[in-house]
Amino acid sequence: MTDTAHYKVIIIGSGSAGLTSALYTSRANLDPLVIEGIQPGGQLTITTDVENFPGFPEGILGPELMDRMHKQVEKFGTKFIYGTVTRADLKKTPIELEIEGKKVTCDALIIASGASAKLLGLKSESKLMGHGVSACATCDGFFFKDKEIAVIGGGDSAMEEATFLTKFASKVTIIHRRDELRASAIMQERALKNPKIEFLWNKMIKEFLGNSEKGLEGLRLKDTKTGKESDFACQGAFLAIGHVPNTEIFKGQLELDDTGYIITKPKSTRTNIPGVFAAGDVQDSIYRQAITAAGSGCMAALDTQHYLEELEFSKG
Repeated sequence: MTDTAHYKVIIIGSGSAGLTSALYTSRANLDPLVIEGIQPGGQLTITTDVENFPGFPEGILGPELMDRMHKQVEKFGTKFIYGTVTRADLKKTPIELEIEGKKVTCDALIIASGASAKLLGLKSESKLMGHGVSACATCDGFFFKDKEIAVIGGGDSAMEEATFLTKFASKVTIIHRRDELRASAIMQERALKNPKIEFLWNKMIKEFLGNSEKGLEGLRLKDTKTGKESDFACQGAFLAIGHVPNTEIFKGQLELDDTGYIITKPKSTRTNIPGVFAAGDVQDSIYRQAITAAGSGCMAALDTQHYLEELEFSKG
């Protein structure tokens, strides 16, 4: 790829939204380029068993599902480049991107860069991710039937995830570093009234205990007021401290909501800039599922196809 390579379509992100966009645009002979980003395959690559993606009655490992999607897309001629977009000029014609020093241009851009779950950044957290530690209750809750689990956080997401997890777990303990919740009144009330939910106040996580063979065995906690450390036994821990959409480089160009998610036009994946589309978790702060991301990836590809057809027609 030269420093000024041009493509009809460039897709930023290689999760289920990006790869579905690539599948549809490549089958429409638009020869897309996918920029894979720092986490090729997206959030599903840190998920173990996926049992809620249609077509896999026995379930499938997250990395295997993404690998299959990747191979399917490659079969239709999609090109891939590993790297991160470091600069974007969306108002230029053609649209101009820089990938770690290399410049590329395109007629249409699909942003499927996803959102990253906020993590604590502990080594033990990374080691046990997918082995008892998770950042997605709807993805992994089913695997914790009749187990005691912890939810870390104090906002609406934590209350929502804890309430959802009571469908499976024998007990859910919400661990919060303060002595009051940030969650809305109604979400707090639901959690406080749920007989399966208990609270541990003024506690922060020092370490996740266990190993990848046996799984999570507990948490080492530190009291934020006294500094005293203690161990808390549990078989699962869900991080619910929020998500961050990967939109930093688009600030000042694209319309974003207060938390940084890309705003798309109603019943569309179109953004405020013609020729720029958004799909998946980068514009969806509500559902955040692989299947909804894939669906919006399809929508973005079809919207892109129509846009390029209109562009061609207007040129005469």
